[in-house]
Amino acid sequence: MLNKIKEVNFKKYSDGLVPCIIQDYLTGQVLMLGYMNEDSLTKTIETGKVTFFSRQRQELWTKGATSGNYLFLEDWGLDCDQDAILVLANPVGPTCHTGTTSCFRMNKDYSLQILGELNKTIANRDKSDCEKSYTKSLLKEGVKRISQKVGEEGVEVALAGLYGDKLEIANESADLVYHLLVLLYATKVDFNNVTQVLRERMKK
Repeated sequence: MLNKIKEVNFKKYSDGLVPCIIQDYLTGQVLMLGYMNEDSLTKTIETGKVTFFSRQRQELWTKGATSGNYLFLEDWGLDCDQDAILVLANPVGPTCHTGTTSCFRMNKDYSLQILGELNKTIANRDKSDCEKSYTKSLLKEGVKRISQKVGEEGVEVALAGLYGDKLEIANESADLVYHLLVLLYATKVDFNNVTQVLRERMKK
C-alpha cells in the first residue's frame, strides 16, 4: 500500500491536500469527506487508522483519537485523475460528530446497504448479553440447526414463488437472506467471499 502513495497527485493543489471520501467497506455507505496530504496518508497506511490533515488546526488528525470512533483502513484507491482518494474503512461507532453513522443526509438508502448492516447486527447480537435475542439463541443451537432453517426458508420461498404471491415472496426471501447470513457468520465465511464468487461468475 505504501508504494502506491507516489501515484497520488498531491502537487495538483497549492496546499498539497487532496479530498478523501470514506466509505463503509461492508455496507457501501459513504461516511464522510476529509482531506489528506502525503503524511496523513502514510500514517493511515502504517497505523491502519484513517488519519486526515485538519485544515483548521493545520495538523494531522486521526479520526477517533478523542471519541474512540476510529475508522480502520480496509483498502484505498484513486480516481482517474489521481487527485482524489477513496478509502474503504471499518467504522467503530458513529462517524459523524453529531452521533450519526454518516455525515451525509440522504432521502433514500442504498438498497443493498441493509445486507452489510444486517451482517453487523448479527455479530453484535452474538456478542451481546441479551438472552432474548433470536439471533443469539439460534447461534447457540449451532450450525446444524441454522442449516436446517436455511433449508426450511428456501422451501418456503419456492412455494411462495409457485403461488405467485409477491408479498409472501418478499417476506420469505427476507427470512431466507437473514438465516443465510447467520449461517455465513456461524461458519466464519466472510460475505465478501460470496460476492467475489459472484463477480468471477459474471465474467464467464
